[in-house]
Order: sequence, then structure tokens, then C-alpha cells
Amino acid sequence: MFQHLRNPGWIDRRLYSQSRLEDIPSSLFEEINDGLRRLRKDEVPLVSVVIPALNEEVTILRTLHSISRNQTDIPVEVIVVNNNSTDRTQVVLDRLEVRSFLQIRPGWGPARQMGQEMARGKYILMADADCFYPPRWIELMTQELQKEGVTCVYGGYSFLAEPGERRWKYVLYEGLRKVISRIREYRRPWYNTVGMCMGYVRDLGLKVGFVNRKIRGEDGRMAYDLSQLGRIVKVRSREVVVWTFPRTLQRDGGLLRSLLQRVVVEFTRFVKYFRRQPAHDTHTSPNTELPTFSLFRRRRPLTQGDGDHFVG
Repeated sequence: MFQHLRNPGWIDRRLYSQSRLEDIPSSLFEEINDGLRRLRKDEVPLVSVVIPALNEEVTILRTLHSISRNQTDIPVEVIVVNNNSTDRTQVVLDRLEVRSFLQIRPGWGPARQMGQEMARGKYILMADADCFYPPRWIELMTQELQKEGVTCVYGGYSFLAEPGERRWKYVLYEGLRKVISRIREYRRPWYNTVGMCMGYVRDLGLKVGFVNRKIRGEDGRMAYDLSQLGRIVKVRSREVVVWTFPRTLQRDGGLLRSLLQRVVVEFTRFVKYFRRQPAHDTHTSPNTELPTFSLFRRRRPLTQGDGDHFVG
């Protein structure tokens, strides 16, 4: 009953606090490679998991280890697109049995676009390079994607409590987000899609393409275009919830600041969620940013993967 108040037990605690590549034992790389070989099954993949990575030399091991532990009979390949990292991300990838590619053009959009172009699977599952993926994530996301008329699926995400920290405060934040998410589903489900937990039909993804520039919300833009070709569906099982540490909240100045920011922004644009979004070109439109948002902005450059997106 209260499991959601604790960090999930399936997460390998060895990956909670590692901060230096030198502290990672070789045995962990061997474990990951064993799992990746098991997923691959020496068959043509049905699913390609695509992960963009920018300076994630340690954190990407969380993603790859948890994905390699996934339980599925589906043949899966894992593709990592190095988005011109300046740390040792490529050194790590060279030790792992993933297909890796270099994208020098900055932005998650160009990185994900390269990933889907190189993929061989019928379906794409998008992941981020600093998350933990539950054991049935691949299986359940793919099952929903295989249903007739579905072009895009997405799941939820939760924040991990730091060592010595209680998770209840994140549960409150996530509860608010869940309410807003249900309202968005009515007219604008693409606002709910996040690159850390999203899947789509590869041929359709290639047809519409990712925005080929560095801009916030490349995931929502892709989802919007896919919604014009079929249905966007949320996978409601808690077994697809992705877990990540609250880096985004910390960059926003902490949980309270982020919560206040979210309340004001969502209140300001609440009515829009009941209206159809006008047709627009997602590849050229700017992000729309509400005036109230600036009241809470910290003076820092926008980085890739920052929180929710604003689709123009």
C-alpha cells in the first residue's frame, strides 16, 4: 500500500552513489554486457531502445544496467547516441555491447533523430541516460505499441529520494503532476510525453522526424506529429514508471520553488487544456513561454532535458 513512499527495491543500490568512473568495478560492465546479449538474442530486433547521452560517463551505467536486466522475450537492440560529449562517455560506450554513434549537432532532437535513423527495430523506445528502468518496461511499452491504431505511447516517472531523505515530499509533487496529466490527456496528450519514457512506430517517426535543432520539448513535438497519424496512449501500469534523481528540481532551486513555479504556470494555461491546439509546424515553431514563468526562472542557461516542455 505504501510502496510508492519508498525507493523501489529492484534498483541496484551500487549505482545510487557512484560519482567517479574509477570507482566502477569491471564486473559491472560484464553484468551489463551479459544482459545486453540476452536481450539481443542474436535476432533481428523488434525494438530499438534509443538513448542520447551528453556527458553521462557514470550515470549512463544506471540506464544500461537496468535496461539489461529487463525481462522480455522480445529481441532488443540498444543504441546510444553520443551528443558530442566532452567527458569519457565514449570510453564507457566502447566497453559495452551497444551500438553507439556520434552526433556533433547539439540537442536531444538531432541525437534522437540519428538514433532512429540507425535503428533496425520496428518500434522505438526512447530512454534517457540518467534513469533507472523497471524490469518489465520494454515488455509492457511494446505490448501497447503493437495495438491497432496506436502510434505513440508514454509512461510516467518518479523521483528517487536521496540517501537519508524521505520520499513523501516527492509523492506530493507527483500527485499534482498526475492530476494535470489526466486533464491534458483530453485534448493535448503530447504535453505528457517525455523522452525518458516514450515509444513510437519507427516508420512513422522517420516520416515526421525530430526537430533538428537544440530546443526544449523535442519529445512533445514528435508526439504531436505522431498524434496526427494515430492515437497517443498512456501505459498506466506502475511497472513502466521510470525513476530518476531530482536533478531537474535541484536546477530549478529545489522542490518548493519548482512546485510553486508549476502551480502558477499550470493555472495560467489551464483553460488551454480543454481546447484543440491549432495546427502548426513543430520543426519551425518557437516554444511558448508564459510571462509568469519568468518570475521563477533562475539565471542560468537552458540545458537539455530540463523538465516539462512548452510546445508552440
